[in-house]
Amino acid sequence: MTTHETFGPTIASYTRAQALDDGALVDVTQMAQDARFRVPVALTRAAWAEAVAWDDDRPEPQDESGRLWDVLYLAGHAASRTAGSNRVTFKVLRVPNENRGHDWNQPEPIELALHIGPGDNAEPVITIMLPNES
Repeated sequence: MTTHETFGPTIASYTRAQALDDGALVDVTQMAQDARFRVPVALTRAAWAEAVAWDDDRPEPQDESGRLWDVLYLAGHAASRTAGSNRVTFKVLRVPNENRGHDWNQPEPIELALHIGPGDNAEPVITIMLPNES
């Protein structure tokens, strides 16, 4: 019995390629390879905004490539703890991009989740996201 026979016709589908094309996912595979990832890696737009994005008008020296490297480095350590699971959470210290009033220059922890699963052609891919995303 086929999936179509069991569940009926597909109503809608949204591929990883479409998510990358429309910006819902940010492809970070090139830097991830430098961090020793061997499969494609992307961040959700929300994870990028919280952990990587940086407003260049802020006075303190930060840059997105350095912030991304921190995320990927810690994600690599988290990936080594996924034995038997396809998802693991990890924390990154980052200075929030927005001014939060008191101690606006101080790093704060943010929790992220690393998920390894099938891409559009059943190949392994990694997505880094906020814990409440799927």
